Amino acid sequence: METSNTPLEELREIRSLMERSSRFISLSGLSGIFAGVFALIGAGVAYWYLGMDWSERKYVPLTSRTYAFFFADALGVLIPSLALAVYFTTRQAKKRGQKIWDSTSRRLLVNLAIPLVAGGIFIFALLQRAPVLVAPATLIFYGLALVN
Repeated sequence: METSNTPLEELREIRSLMERSSRFISLSGLSGIFAGVFALIGAGVAYWYLGMDWSERKYVPLTSRTYAFFFADALGVLIPSLALAVYFTTRQAKKRGQKIWDSTSRRLLVNLAIPLVAGGIFIFALLQRAPVLVAPATLIFYGLALVN
C-alpha cells in the first residue's frame, strides 16, 4: 500500500527543491583571505621590481618589459588565488553535501565574466592612452561584475 504525503510535507519538499535550485554555494572565507595575502605579496613584488621605497611616489615609464612583468605578476596572484578558492569551496561543499557545478553556478559565472572580460579589454586599451586611469577602471568593472 502506498502512503501519501501530507500537504505540509509536500510543501516542505517543494521549498527544499526551490532553495537548492536557486542557491549558489558560497565561497569559503579562507579563499578570500588567501587571495588578499597573494595580492599583498604581488604588490610587494611590483614595488621591489620598480625599485620604489614604500614612502616614495614617482613616475615609472611603462615599457614592454614592464608590461610583461606586470602581466606575469598578475598571473602569479590570480592562479594561486583561483586554485585555493576552488579547493576551499569544494571542500566546504563536500562537508555540506552540496553540488558545486549546477545551473545556478554556471549562470553566476557567465554574469560575472561579461563585465570582467569587457573591462579587461577596455583596460588594455586604456594602458596605451591613460595609464593613470587603470586602477579606477579596474575597480569600476570589478564592482559592475559583482553587482551583475
